[in-house]
Amino acid sequence: MNRIWGILLILAILFIISSCFKEDEQISPHPTGDLKTDTIPMSQNYKYQVYFDLGSGTITSKNIRTNSDLGFECSEGGWKIILNTADFMKVADLGKVPFGEKQDTVSKKWIFDKSDGNPDSLAIGQWFVIKNEDTVSNDHVYAIDRGVNEDGTKLGLYQVIFDSLSGGKYYFRFTEINGGSIYSGIVPKDSTRNYQWFSLDAGGSIKPDEPQRTSYDLLFTQYTTMLYTDLGEPYPYLVTGVLINRYKMNVGIDTVHAFSDINLSDAKQVPLSTALDKIGYEWKYYSFETGAYTMRTDIAYVIRNAKGFYYKLRFIGFYNSKGEKGYPVIEYQAL
Repeated sequence: MNRIWGILLILAILFIISSCFKEDEQISPHPTGDLKTDTIPMSQNYKYQVYFDLGSGTITSKNIRTNSDLGFECSEGGWKIILNTADFMKVADLGKVPFGEKQDTVSKKWIFDKSDGNPDSLAIGQWFVIKNEDTVSNDHVYAIDRGVNEDGTKLGLYQVIFDSLSGGKYYFRFTEINGGSIYSGIVPKDSTRNYQWFSLDAGGSIKPDEPQRTSYDLLFTQYTTMLYTDLGEPYPYLVTGVLINRYKMNVGIDTVHAFSDINLSDAKQVPLSTALDKIGYEWKYYSFETGAYTMRTDIAYVIRNAKGFYYKLRFIGFYNSKGEKGYPVIEYQAL
């Protein structure tokens, strides 16, 4: 009898313990969304940068592409400074020269940011040294070519020295390449964004054109990339295409299935990349015979966003109802 009571006692204890644990939370399967079509208004001369969110099917931000020049990394521990590649910007490291005096840029090596977002190949590399745990300037002066606007007009040359990163704020000075009035810039980090953007124009100002990092997936814009001659020699070129959000975005290309046939199971088998230009610009090509762009509707992009949701997307047009170029038409669906 004692043995039976012992067994019953053990069972009762196990029941009480098990009842203390919460049941596994059931996650409802993500339903396949409707097939959607949207037109992105970049304009005929690609004047605008357009940030687009696939989940809501909305434009979350739109700005003139020449609004800003330099982007300052906002992540904790981040220090990178990037260029607005939509303007064909480039940088030359002039070394330790007297800041504010007229600078000679002849025969200097000009560098562009890579379009894939590789942090090891930035035009403005490690601009600092660490002294007593402080991030301070390496005392190099950088020549900044602000590139060109949508009409091809040059935006001018500046010289910049980055002084420090302290208390979550970037401190720097800038003036025109031949000297003149010296301006000071301060850019605080914003933890809700990938980068905080700054314009060198008219004494300088912060331009929060890039929306919060969780509010968009794709950036429709012009950007600088490297093309290659028939001899394999690289040269920079301004293209019109799509860059992905830097925050937890992944993209791949389905080379097996027709766009209409791609389902969630297929999408999960596609190798994904975090390269910013994985979608890029080659979803269209220009015919010199017809003088028009033709879409490569056979290219299907698989996208996994920061929330882990999968989408399929392709491009089906590049013109608006008036026949004006610069209005990419996308077809996409949540899987």
